[in-house]
Amino acid sequence: MRAVPFLACAAVLAAVPALAEVPIPVPRPATVASAAATPAAADPSATAPTAASVAAAAPRGPLPDGPDLAYGAFQRGYFLTAFSEALPRAEAGDAAAQTLLGLLYSGGYGIPVNLVESAGWYQLGANNGDREAQLALAMMYLQGHGVTEDRAKAADLFERAAERGQVDAMYNLGLIYVEGKARPQDFEKAAEMFSRAAGFGSANAQYALAQLYDDGTGVIKDAGIATHWLARAARGGNQDAALEYGIRLFNGTGVKADPAAAVTWLRHAAEGGNPVAQNRLARILAVGDGVPKNAVEAATWTIIAKTAGLPDSWLDGFIADLPDDQLQAASEAAAKFTHQAVPGDSPS
Repeated sequence: MRAVPFLACAAVLAAVPALAEVPIPVPRPATVASAAATPAAADPSATAPTAASVAAAAPRGPLPDGPDLAYGAFQRGYFLTAFSEALPRAEAGDAAAQTLLGLLYSGGYGIPVNLVESAGWYQLGANNGDREAQLALAMMYLQGHGVTEDRAKAADLFERAAERGQVDAMYNLGLIYVEGKARPQDFEKAAEMFSRAAGFGSANAQYALAQLYDDGTGVIKDAGIATHWLARAARGGNQDAALEYGIRLFNGTGVKADPAAAVTWLRHAAEGGNPVAQNRLARILAVGDGVPKNAVEAATWTIIAKTAGLPDSWLDGFIADLPDDQLQAASEAAAKFTHQAVPGDSPS
């Protein structure tokens, strides 16, 4: 599958080259963790974590004899307590505990990072049917971390985890079928995997599925369905989808044209750090096509995009003609954004 190029806003951006293709990453890492946890209190036995925030392990149900004390300790930041609770259970064959040890060793939570040891525990957890261990081990084989790189083994593990309902595994297995190395290239199977993951809310899978429908690869070619999945992916936080959904809203591709909504989504992607969105938004605001003209904001995004490495000679000429006070205001806003901006929530 090729990356689908979404055209720039043709009515406004005739002088700007078509939007650069945004390839689906093949494959991209998926995380075993599902939420961030901050230690509630210092564990006297624990060493400092290796990251400022700690990814909590995937939620676990209670064990037959009560709550999972090891995962509870991990989620509160008591890493050595989690280790000591998990080790005897893992040695006795408990898959959840084996997976937790793999996570502790891979992240260096309270103990030194040891990817070989991590892979060993993930392997035991995977053998015992833990889908999170299967996903994590698949990523290690994919990247050659702690094990010898082996895409075929990664694909097998993604498949096993996907069969158990692991959404990131479904998405990554779809990428495997797109790539056509560890499995024969099969866009219909890729579409099936992306569809399953998209149905569970994976923004990455929704974005990939949108590209398939836009290109008619493995599925029917349908601009409306493509735009539907782009919208879902954008609302799920995928910045590339937010950019492309905004462009489609502006052009009316697969959806009724809505310049105001387009600007909302382009602004969201721009605030998320996407230079192409910053450039396209600047163009629209400079001309005021379908939305109120805003010279200062247009200049602000022009400066930000140029700082990020996306110059535009037409916009350079536009800001060169601005009054000094407007250019000064734009420069100050751009400097503040560059140093302090944090991506916000998706528009509703």
